[in-house]
Amino acid sequence: MTRTNWAAVTAVVLALLFAGAATVASAGPDKAPAASATPSVGSADAGFARDMAVHHQQAVEMSFLVRDGTDDEEVRRLAYDIANTQANQRGMLLGWLDMWKLPKAVTDQEPMAWMADDGGHPGKGDAHGMDGMDGMEGTDSGEGMDHGGHEVRDGSLMPGMATRTEMEALRTAKGEKAEILYLQLMTDHHKGGVTMARGCAESCEFGTERTLAEGMVAAQQSELNLMADLLKARGAKPRS
Repeated sequence: MTRTNWAAVTAVVLALLFAGAATVASAGPDKAPAASATPSVGSADAGFARDMAVHHQQAVEMSFLVRDGTDDEEVRRLAYDIANTQANQRGMLLGWLDMWKLPKAVTDQEPMAWMADDGGHPGKGDAHGMDGMDGMEGTDSGEGMDHGGHEVRDGSLMPGMATRTEMEALRTAKGEKAEILYLQLMTDHHKGGVTMARGCAESCEFGTERTLAEGMVAAQQSELNLMADLLKARGAKPRS
């Protein structure tokens, strides 16, 4: 099975999971399990949905940028797979927030605070105040602050996220330079995403969301291995 076919199958599976979640939520208290109760705004379930939606948004943007910056079919295929998968997952996360009637942005709570509440998972990030696909710029109210080991700077709101300067460099890079920068930035991005997804897999109560998070961990770890090989083939390596 090609990576593109695998992405298509994944998208279908995720859509079915979302449909199942909606069915459980509408079944009523007598039929729905306790874990399907509406999460609170400060819960791990809601926090992960909000933060991962923002995190995924940047991955989609980076993937479109490298698609326009190189003709290399292998990198373009990887970028397509990442953009397609993460856009679908982002839609599910935002759909759950809508289903739960919870806000997509909470200005009085730092990103990653939901992990700090779990114990052993430090909170990271700054207040983002973002809603929808236009949230990349965010606010700079927490610029320079250190939240749980992540220094918020130049628009990098959460672990693994690229800075505005790095995004602009990717926007203007071409050819192999664009390929290497994309693979390095996406490697960092995936590492941050895996940390977040593991936090949800351990802390989220909504079973379908935990399943999605576990799938993210497995898929992104596989892509990390692939990106390491692609970097090696270009005489480069991950930044960290």
